[in-house]
Amino acid sequence: MTDPLPLTRRRDPDRTDCWQIYLADIHVGTIARSIGNPNAAPQWQWQCGFYPGSRPGEQRGGTAATFDQARADFELAWRAFSARRTGADYQAWRDQRDWTARKYGLIDRGENVQVR
Repeated sequence: MTDPLPLTRRRDPDRTDCWQIYLADIHVGTIARSIGNPNAAPQWQWQCGFYPGSRPGEQRGGTAATFDQARADFELAWRAFSARRTGADYQAWRDQRDWTARKYGLIDRGENVQVR
């Protein structure tokens, strides 16, 4: 499936050194500065893919010395991952997101939740 929309990056509200990658309303990946030893290399990590909407093992991730390299590596992985996605894959992610929001709304109101 050809991506109908471009990817966008949004800063993570909890981390200034982390970007969440979206295709429209679907969170498809992350690029973030590695946490841990500040002198260790590489300094950036990336993750590409989403679930549900993919099978185990289809998501990809890696590390890079710079943000620009992590971004380039992510974009290559995204092209390969998204080429195997269908409209149903994207809808599976949206359905799970919507069910999770409904479930937590019920819990917040003290209602009984039936797990599907």
